[in-house]
Order: sequence, then structure tokens, then C-alpha cells
Amino acid sequence: MRDTDYIQEPASIEAIRVRSRELEFTMASEPRTGALLKALAATRPGGRLLELGTGTGVGTAWLLAGMDTAATLTSVDVDPTFQVVAREMLGADPRLTLVVKDAAKFVRTQPPASYDLIFADAMAGKYEALDETLALLKPGGLYIIDDLLPQPNWPAGHAAKVPALLNRLKADECFALTTMEWASGVAIAVRKSE
Repeated sequence: MRDTDYIQEPASIEAIRVRSRELEFTMASEPRTGALLKALAATRPGGRLLELGTGTGVGTAWLLAGMDTAATLTSVDVDPTFQVVAREMLGADPRLTLVVKDAAKFVRTQPPASYDLIFADAMAGKYEALDETLALLKPGGLYIIDDLLPQPNWPAGHAAKVPALLNRLKADECFALTTMEWASGVAIAVRKSE
């Protein structure tokens, strides 16, 4: 069995990929990460989900594919040039709210314990405003990050940030952490019940 043999992509993914290539957007979630997002979103029936870093909407499409009809997703990105693709391809879905704003500023306006799942796919929420982002998770909530294995588009000095982030999450007794050397490198932290 190969894990890629059983991936069922959302119908909108190929069109989003085409537009992403046209815009030279190269940071979209890969299919294995997307399949994991879809499965994890399905564990949150009626849940409130948050994506930090919409990009062109690849991760967004995967999350929506796993959500039930009562769940909602807010996806935040600072760059409207890329997020417009998600708006065009996915914006008609009533479960989705797209926000153009700096993700760190957005996070700081949200009440604590207000989300069931957070996919932090931007610097903010992962390397910036981490404590504020983690505070948004309800007990049992999932914090998901990817791009933890070396990537060709990483800026200089970025490689040192990854172990610091993972060590910070590992040391936090409020979370149960698992890391996977899979896809682009994934970590999932689950907020423990108090």
C-alpha cells in the first residue's frame, strides 16, 4: 500500500493548482498534508476551524472537504493577490469566511478557547504569535502545522526556527504533541482537557 493511492482530492483542487501556477504561488499544501487535513477536519462535527495562511486555497479546500455542514472555517491571509483564488473557487461555500488581514493581528482579536482546530500555515500562528494562537484552542482542540522538513523556498536562517518551535510545543504540558516525518513534515498538538 502506498499512502498516495487512496487520496481523494476535492473537486476544486486542480483548478486552484492551475491558478496557483499562473500566479507563481509555490507554497500550497501537498496532497498528503491535504488528505490529513480533510480527515482531521472530519473529527470536528459542528466545529469552528481556523486556517492561518489561506494562500490560494489548497489547504482551505481540503479542510472544507472534511467538514460537515454545521462546521465553519475562517481562513486568514495578509495577501489578497493570492487569496482571491480561494475567494473565486471556494467563496460560495457558506461555511467559509475569508479574511484579508495580518494573521497575528487577527489572532489577537479572537477570544480564548474559541476554535476546535487551527491549521497554522503561515509564519504568524507558527513562528509569530504562537502563544496567542495556542490560547485559541478549546480543550481537545487540534493545532496542526506543516513544512517542518527542509523546503527549497525557506528563507536564510529559517531552518533553526523549526527545532525551536517543536521544542517549545514538546515542553508545553497543556498539549500532547506528535510529529511526523511525512509529506512536508507535520506536527499535531492536541490541547489536553484541564
